[in-house]
Parts: sequence; C-alpha cells; structure tokens
Amino acid sequence: MRVNVLSRNPDDYVRETKLDLQRVPRNYDPALHPFEVPREYTRALNATKLERVFAKPFLSSLDGHRDGVNCMAKHPKSLSTVLSGACDGEVKIWNLTKRQCIRTIQAHEGFVRGMCARFCGTSFFTVGDDKTVKQWKMESPEYGEEEEPIHTILGKTVYTGIDHHWKEAVFATCGHQVDIWDEQRTSPMCSLTWGFDSISSVKFNPIETYLLGSCASDRNIVLYDMRKSTPLKKVILNMRTNTLCWNPMEAFNFTAANEDYNLYTFDMRFLESPVMVHMDHVSAVLDVDYSPTGKEFVSASFDKSVRIFPVDKGHSREVYHTKRMQHVITVKWTSDNKYILCGSDEMNIRLWKANASEKLGVLAPREKAAMNYNQKLKEKFQYHPKIRRIARHRHLPKSIFCQIKEQRIMREARRRKELNRRKHSKPGSVPLVSERKKHIVAVVK
Repeated sequence: MRVNVLSRNPDDYVRETKLDLQRVPRNYDPALHPFEVPREYTRALNATKLERVFAKPFLSSLDGHRDGVNCMAKHPKSLSTVLSGACDGEVKIWNLTKRQCIRTIQAHEGFVRGMCARFCGTSFFTVGDDKTVKQWKMESPEYGEEEEPIHTILGKTVYTGIDHHWKEAVFATCGHQVDIWDEQRTSPMCSLTWGFDSISSVKFNPIETYLLGSCASDRNIVLYDMRKSTPLKKVILNMRTNTLCWNPMEAFNFTAANEDYNLYTFDMRFLESPVMVHMDHVSAVLDVDYSPTGKEFVSASFDKSVRIFPVDKGHSREVYHTKRMQHVITVKWTSDNKYILCGSDEMNIRLWKANASEKLGVLAPREKAAMNYNQKLKEKFQYHPKIRRIARHRHLPKSIFCQIKEQRIMREARRRKELNRRKHSKPGSVPLVSERKKHIVAVVK
C-alpha cells in the first residue's frame, strides 16, 4: 500500500514570535485570480477620488508686513527659518514651526530688492533702492545692543538682485552690471557686462559653483564663468525673462520665468532650443524655485496663482490660489521638500503643502504601506480615462478659467492661419517651426 503524505516546511507559515503577523501563503498564478485587475482598478479609482477629497494644501498665512512682500530667502542650515523683505524696506525673520515673526529690521529706504543667506547661515545680505548692500547677523542682537548691519557697501547705482556663492565668502550683485564681491572688500573683485541694459536677477549654480546666470531687461539670459572676466554666452528670447533658477541636481539645467506667460527649461550646453516649454500661466511669471530633488519646480505669477510643474512635463500638476491672494511676486520651496512659501502684493506670506493631499505628522506603518500601495495603483492605472480625468481636474478662479479658454481659441486660430498659409504657398516656403524654437531669437557666444 502507498500513502502520499503532505510535507510542509514550518518556516513558511509559523510565526517566530507572538507579535509577528500570521504568514499567509499565496499563489500568484494569474489563472487563479481572474478578477485581480478589475479589483485593482476599483481600488485605484477610489484612491484617486480620495486624493482629491483630501487635497487641502493651504496651511497658514504669516502676516505682519505693512507692504507687499518683494523677496524671500531660505536659511541654509535651519529648516524652520525663512527671511522676507518688503516694499517698505522692512526685513522679517520667521519661525515656521511657531508660524510667527521672531525679528524685524528696518533695513533699507524704499524696496528691499533682493536678499540671500550666507552658506554657513551666520549672516545674510540685503540690497535695496537706497544703492546699498548690507550684511546682517542672523541672530538677534544682545540686550542693549543696537540693530545695526555688520557691513554696509554704498554703490553708485541701484542694485536689483543678490546671490551668495555656495561654498566661498563671495557674493554677486546685479543692477547696471554684474559685480562679484569679496566679503572683506568694499569694491567689487570684477564687473561683468554684455550690453547696456539693467539686469534684474543673478543666480549662482549650486553644483558648478563658479557659474552664474543673469536675466536682463533687453530679453537676454547671460551665463558667466567667475574664473574668467568675460561672459560665456547668451540667449535672446522674444520677451523679457524675470528670473531664473538652477536645477540643484543637474548642473547644466536651469529654468527661466518669462513675461510671455511661459517657463523655459534650458540645457546650458545647447541654448538653441529649450529642453521643455512649460505653458499654463495666463500672465507674466515673476519667480521660480526648484525642489531639493530637482524633479519639480514651483512658479509664481502675476495671475494670482502658484503652480507646480514636473521638470519633464509641459503642464503643471498642481495650481494653488486663494480669494485674497493678489499678484504673487516671490516663491520658495523649502529644503525638506515638504512645503512651499509664496509672498504676494497684499502683505502676506502663505505656507502650502508641496503635495496637496499629504497627511502631516507621524504615519503608522500600516498607513505608510497603504499609502505606498495606493500610489503604485494610481501609477499603474494613470492613463485610464476616468482616473486621468479625476486626477487632472482642478477648480480655478473664473478670471483664470476664462483667460485659459481665450488663449486656447487664439492658439487654435494661429495654428489654423499657419496651416492655410502653408497650404496656399509654394512647398517649403513656409517652414515648420516647433514650439520650442518659436520663442528663441538668437544665441550669441
């Protein structure tokens, strides 16, 4: 007589301790699970709906300024500290955990045009309409001490922007020209100019720290090398660029915020056409800042909204707005990749979540596992029409909604006109110009 005996290894189903979860054997053969995909699709749909239900990105408003917020700067060492400068010359230092102002300085007469923190976080620099560059201590003065700057440099022209080197005691200012300064000297080490127009913004590259980029009001984006006393190259666009921001993970990529409602991501090695044109705003883009991961950036616009763009996508994944928020002048993405700060005309700094539906606070292990599972399901079914429609839908203010509709009609009319012209012209006489190359006038080396 033959007896068949089932033989199982206890390691596959016996718990090591009482606190462990029961091990459940599973056979992943798709023939045994015919309803797995429909079940997962339903879960993905529910997860996408719940994401939109819990999308409440606005956290708080930091109010205290008596005039519009014109510029902001992040503390390089402290996540909870942020600096802001207003149009009345006032500088405030904020504690984000307490959400209150911890120090106020009357720094300049007129606008605070730009500010930046030193790489070690011990001091910060401001420039204003009174033609001065001032260096201030980051700590509050001792009891009985006066609130005075460490150094003051009096210039010949108004400075419109400032940025500090990421590793050395060197900073750059812009105005009539780009000046490179040593912290210990009262005259610039070198002055860089190309053309004769005012420069609105200057930024150091965070990786290749000797590279700088600047935006001028004659529609130029100019790149400089600090080791040489001459500019490297420049690209001329159809309209003026307000500011630029370097990608913190890819040394040669930067994004420019333009007056023609678009943002352009360039590779500095190939300036003939941008890598990507980001189109969603309906008014001039005034500021841009990258996330620490380098995968996304946030933009501030004159159309009273803040948008988050993936680097490799032409349209925004998120748009933030409130009824009270006016023209957004400055925006910053915090160094922990969790929050976004924006400063606007009506004297408020607003704190937003970078991921609108993210749950703040400590997550339990099961919550974290469920969140990761839902995220993977959403990625798997993201191109299904119903899920894509729910994930993409955003409520917009009526003014922005109507302008988007109007611009769509105008764009379609231009396209139709170009097609008709090409149809009734000699073959090859009306060339096809891609969207990326339409906005570039010239590249000068």
